[in-house]
Amino acid sequence: MNALTRTDFSFKGQQSVYHGKVRDVYNINGDLLVMVATDRISAFDVVLPEGIPYKGQMLNQLAAKFLDATTDICPNWKLATPDAMVTVGLLCEGFPVEMIVRGYLCGSAWRAYKNGVREICGVALPEGMKENQRFPHPIITPTTKAEQGLHDEDISKAEILAQGLATPGEYALLEKYTLALFERGSQIAANRGLILVDTKYEFGRRGGEIFLMDEIHTPDSSRYFYADGYEERFRAGQPQRQLSKEFVREWLMENGFQGKTGQTVPEMTPEIVRSISDRYIELYEHITGEAFIRQESADIASRIEKNIESYLR
Repeated sequence: MNALTRTDFSFKGQQSVYHGKVRDVYNINGDLLVMVATDRISAFDVVLPEGIPYKGQMLNQLAAKFLDATTDICPNWKLATPDAMVTVGLLCEGFPVEMIVRGYLCGSAWRAYKNGVREICGVALPEGMKENQRFPHPIITPTTKAEQGLHDEDISKAEILAQGLATPGEYALLEKYTLALFERGSQIAANRGLILVDTKYEFGRRGGEIFLMDEIHTPDSSRYFYADGYEERFRAGQPQRQLSKEFVREWLMENGFQGKTGQTVPEMTPEIVRSISDRYIELYEHITGEAFIRQESADIASRIEKNIESYLR
């Protein structure tokens, strides 16, 4: 099983390259971004040592589908997908916050709630809630967009405005877009027998307009439950069947790793790597209703480079 964990391309007009946790992003002439979805995987803000075959392809194709399915809600950065693992789009000035939206109490929010926290990012949480319970209305709990190697931090709307990270008008539009995108994603998920539990969106400015950027509604940025059996499991206090990256985090925690200083990532055996790959593909096929067609290449990087250069020409 082949995995792409790093790229080092040099394209005509290339001004810079940024190697993120998962994506390698190339700036072309200060106008376009070439975003390569690698097979790297991160958890607890740490890039894990093994790549996950087909993960980049699955993420890129799924994000492209959702970007295309939401253009009536807000403009987005995507122009083309010249390769199964690549999206080319407009360069925008990103807002330094990520818009996290939650429809259910789970994950890190539940862990905080269980420890007595009743307010997240300035949003008051009702008393008496249980794990995986649906909120009366989706809530927005933004985080800072941290530099590489640093942890994202919760931030409130008031703090975003006070720090000048967005104007009141811009933030109102970010909230509007976030809730509308979440509603659309929830509708699409429901049609496929899934519940979109929580997700994140990133936005940027270009020419005085706000654009949706990066990826949306993938298992790297979202959590899904299976709708079938949700109520029964919730009433019984049982874990939900879910399609998300949470199973990776849970596996790490079971093996003594939460990204804290001094902790070591457990061994990622071929069996573990294959199981993670299979789970990602399962989500793609479940949410799209389409078979995932693996793009097989002996040299993934060369294929990608050739396809990008052809597009840029």
